[in-house]
Amino acid sequence: MDEFALIRRYFHHRQGEDVVLGPGDDAALLSPPAGEQLVMTLDTSVAGRHFPEDMPAADIGYRCLAVNLSDLAAMGATPRWFLLSLTLPEADPDWLRDFSAGLFELADQAGISLVGGDVTRGPLNIAIQATGSVLPGRALRRDGARPGQTLAVTGVPGLGGMGLRHWRAGVRDSQSARHFARPWPALEWGMALSGRAGAALDVSDGLLQDLGHILSASGDLGAELVLADLPVNDELAALEAEDRWALQLSGGDDYGLLFTWPAGVAVPAGARAIGRITDGPGVRLHYPDGRVSDAEPGGWRHF
Repeated sequence: MDEFALIRRYFHHRQGEDVVLGPGDDAALLSPPAGEQLVMTLDTSVAGRHFPEDMPAADIGYRCLAVNLSDLAAMGATPRWFLLSLTLPEADPDWLRDFSAGLFELADQAGISLVGGDVTRGPLNIAIQATGSVLPGRALRRDGARPGQTLAVTGVPGLGGMGLRHWRAGVRDSQSARHFARPWPALEWGMALSGRAGAALDVSDGLLQDLGHILSASGDLGAELVLADLPVNDELAALEAEDRWALQLSGGDDYGLLFTWPAGVAVPAGARAIGRITDGPGVRLHYPDGRVSDAEPGGWRHF
């Protein structure tokens, strides 16, 4: 089976009305929503680096698209289209069937269309470029934090790190392991916060590291984090406190949204206030026993 037959068999899928011409030509033809700005993101996932080599193909397909959709959610964008670049060691029909099933399961749920891409041979590597749209002036950005704003989060920080720990231990059926394999991008949250939150991003590399991006982009601000206010699930709650906080602050792969909110205004139901933005540089951690300390850098780094 050559690459053209592979694309026809596994990657031709139903598309929205805004797709004039999808996979099969030299490039796609698309109809952007009138009056909206385009939001574009690109992520590359490498086997053994971004997902375990023994992860089922359906989960790989789902997960690789999810991390791109999470970036669109962080911008408050509506998903529109995506491109797929797939590098394969071999054209295994069973693997391709399952991979495309997981990929399109999430694509259909999110309302996004595959409109083109590329297939080549080599070590397993999946790159997805996703495009969304947002009304002018309503995109969520990293540079909108201001001193005094509330710091809030959706989802459960630490769930991704706990899930990776479970996966490495051979546990596949825990809540954390299922989240690690198939994280749900916070698309509804992104659109709900659009035009309302001060600053926002998705928690992909660890809460502390991603918070640092907001603080730096907003003018070298600082923050106070109240550890007792971090949301947990039963699996995280069962850990010793120091172990739990390490996962929650630096684990990564959570894909909830971290955002700032006007001071004195209750955060939207379902989100959790976990601290506030301050003038000075650095992040201060407030412990349940009253201790306060400076946060140490931590989180995922590619190099």
